[in-house]
Amino acid sequence: MQWLKERRITCVAESVLNSEELDKTVARLVVAARNDGYAQGYAECSLHVVNSLKVDWDTSRSATYGVNIDAALAAMKTEFNNLQLPVMDLIYVALQSEDHVAQLNEIFPDGEDEDLA
Repeated sequence: MQWLKERRITCVAESVLNSEELDKTVARLVVAARNDGYAQGYAECSLHVVNSLKVDWDTSRSATYGVNIDAALAAMKTEFNNLQLPVMDLIYVALQSEDHVAQLNEIFPDGEDEDLA
């Protein structure tokens, strides 16, 4: 990050980290992981009830009954791993330039420069 600050291009990192596509995908991944954890916890708890009380525990009313939570989480992980951010295309093009710092400054004007003007 210091390298970015020294060249006044911290907005490059901010553009990636603050991209709407990344925010939405991470939010969906968190929800899928939470649902997966809930489903696994419920299944484990139900198993303990069945084993300790020696009764048949009806899980058909569970929110996760019949739902393949593992597949939903796996799909979200794949979506996250294959995420294409449009801002990264701009960065990639700039890095191909001979003077990539100047190119990045041109594409991503740093907010500090605007305050000084």
